[in-house]
Amino acid sequence: MEADPRFAEFVAERGDALLRYGYVLAGNPHDAADLVQEALLKMRAAWPRLRRKENPESYARTTMARLHIAAWRLRRREQLAWDLPELEHHDRLPGGDEQRMWQALAGLPRKQRAVLVLRYYEQLGDAEIAAVLGISRGTVRSQAARALDKLRSTVPTEPMPRGNAR
Repeated sequence: MEADPRFAEFVAERGDALLRYGYVLAGNPHDAADLVQEALLKMRAAWPRLRRKENPESYARTTMARLHIAAWRLRRREQLAWDLPELEHHDRLPGGDEQRMWQALAGLPRKQRAVLVLRYYEQLGDAEIAAVLGISRGTVRSQAARALDKLRSTVPTEPMPRGNAR
């Protein structure tokens, strides 16, 4: 396969944005990087027909959302091990309400998180989300409602008072 400089330009220009999108979908930087890498591999294979389209980034984002859901479906079928990991590692999150929001978002089931990301981050409508995830519009609405209910019950609606800074 011949190297196309336009693909390299696309990756250089939009790679960081795709990584941020992957982070919002997956909830951690490692899975986000994997999503971007897999999506770009699929995109590279389809580049000859994608470069003629107006927005190849939408193909990448749709692919990332579908890969995210596919990973969730695969993990749902995995057999769990009884042995706990020796060390636990969590990336450092911002403090206060923002930390509680990220933790609540990370605690949502994958499908609910994907629906919220597509609705509020990507600003897609129910029909578009349903097409991306391969589910019905009713499922999109019910998943969004459940996710928002869970977030509302987990994260306080009023900001907590901050201490006096001196």
